[in-house]
Amino acid sequence: MKAMCLVVAVGLLVACAAARAAELAPGDPAPEFSLPGSDGKTYKLSDFKGKQAVVLAWFPKAFTGG
Repeated sequence: MKAMCLVVAVGLLVACAAARAAELAPGDPAPEFSLPGSDGKTYKLSDFKGKQAVVLAWFPKAFTGG
């Protein structure tokens, strides 16, 4: 489940970064995308439509020595 959530979160970031700002406006639905999971399956954003949302947050320096 954690891997699947991470795949979705990364996918949303990739999809949003790839979309040009002129094509998306606040409130627009996220564009469809798919990404391979560490379990060998491919997950699509639409696979999660209508399911409970999961928000992932992390601190980038949490595992660094600095």
